[in-house]
Amino acid sequence: MIKIPEQFKIKEQIIHNTYLINGEISIWDGDFVDVYSTLLTENEDDNLFKLGITPKMDKAHALKALNSADKAFNNGTGYWPTMKVYERINCMERFVNKMVEKRDEVVKLLMWEIGKNLKDSEKEFDRTVIYIKDTIEEYKNIDRDGAIFKNNSGVRALIRRGPLGVVLCLGPYNYPLNETFALLIPAIIMGNTAVFKPAKHGVLLIAPLLQAFKESFPPGVVNIVFGRGREIATPIMETGKINVLALIGHSSSANSLQQLHPQQNRLRLVLGLEAKNPAIILEDADLDLTIEECISGSLSFNGQRCTAIKIIYVHENIKEKFLEKFSEKVDSLKLGMPWENTLLTPLPEPNKPDYINNLIEDAKSKGAKVINKRGGETQKNYVFPAILYPVNSSMDVFNEEQFGPVIPVVSFSDINDPINYMADSNYGQQVSVFGNDENSLGPLIDSLVNLVCRVNLNSSCQRGPDVYPFTGRKDSAVATLSVHDALRSFSIRTFVASKDNLGNKEIIRKLIDNKKSNFIRTDYYL
Repeated sequence: MIKIPEQFKIKEQIIHNTYLINGEISIWDGDFVDVYSTLLTENEDDNLFKLGITPKMDKAHALKALNSADKAFNNGTGYWPTMKVYERINCMERFVNKMVEKRDEVVKLLMWEIGKNLKDSEKEFDRTVIYIKDTIEEYKNIDRDGAIFKNNSGVRALIRRGPLGVVLCLGPYNYPLNETFALLIPAIIMGNTAVFKPAKHGVLLIAPLLQAFKESFPPGVVNIVFGRGREIATPIMETGKINVLALIGHSSSANSLQQLHPQQNRLRLVLGLEAKNPAIILEDADLDLTIEECISGSLSFNGQRCTAIKIIYVHENIKEKFLEKFSEKVDSLKLGMPWENTLLTPLPEPNKPDYINNLIEDAKSKGAKVINKRGGETQKNYVFPAILYPVNSSMDVFNEEQFGPVIPVVSFSDINDPINYMADSNYGQQVSVFGNDENSLGPLIDSLVNLVCRVNLNSSCQRGPDVYPFTGRKDSAVATLSVHDALRSFSIRTFVASKDNLGNKEIIRKLIDNKKSNFIRTDYYL
């Protein structure tokens, strides 16, 4: 029997039976979906621990949520999109203050629902709070920049950023709070309205925040529904009423949803998709540093991150030394429960161990070996990380984004090998480069910045800090997510222009002095 600290126990099943539409929290009386955790499998015959239930909502309620968001936006004339900037900021500040009150509850559910360790669960929550506060400050800066009239060629203009319309927001299971809110928060603060459906895993942790959304935003601004993607997102997209598809997940899902929209040219895409981020280890790399970063990069949250290092290229001259030390370090890692703060925790998807083992067996059948002694050991919902070498292009793990604890390694003597791999790849998010000689690093970096959107020098791939751009080339992303760029992604430049004559000057002066327009003004929020 695994000992669970008292503060982290789930003492009874969570009966989540509510949803938020048009500013009202309603009770769901239809079908439900069982929510399972993989943490305590040895205590259950079915290898799963039932956490509770969540609504399995239908097409009718999906469209009801959409209509609520559409009505609140009302073709840009609604209360929320025309609201004063400081009023929207006040709503967001009210929300984040209420959200903080639910920290312990959300952190506990992050551990139980997706197996994220305590430290990272706390970090995800706290980072999300900081992200919201930084977004508020950046929104003030954008508004301040838009409070100045331009005058060029006899035309006077006041240029601001305006909302796009109704947003369908779909977040990922691996960061069900942080990355979801990295879409939702900038979308609504810019004046858009939203329909938000949580991910399949990490759904219960949204329930404690429903009341905060209800009490912080006007009716229809945020509508939260629960259920399966096909039953919720498909009918919403088919209406053509969605102006922005905001999704972090797989490109196949994004492509399918995009194709459902009857007017695709009016659809803005804000997408964070899959990646196959390589590490390139040069001959002169500091191996101790490199190994630490490669372990963190490839195995944090069991490698279930789009920003994880998914394949390692190591120089032929140091491959044996690297593999030996890397294997020893990986084999020294501990498996544990999330509250034990081990790097390796149970995998949240019940079918993931079989998937990982299939990748390992496929690679072995095509010439790869499991280099580390414990690689591939499976204990129900645990899979111990497997280092595979040598890996080649015929293997599934060479091409697929594995999203789990398996690390393919390729050796190279010609630097063009990893460069060509990246050029041929469907993905282009990040790369990690390990080395010290500027004569080698300089030309390599100059090539890599044109293949991916972030080059990490002697450090693992990662998203943060959130003020830095987060995007990708090819199938890895559409649009840019950072505190500043996300606000731009969910808005468009719009302006009022007038010929610079006395009559127009007088009208503009009256509009400003008498505060008859929330758009034409020169004041701003400090």
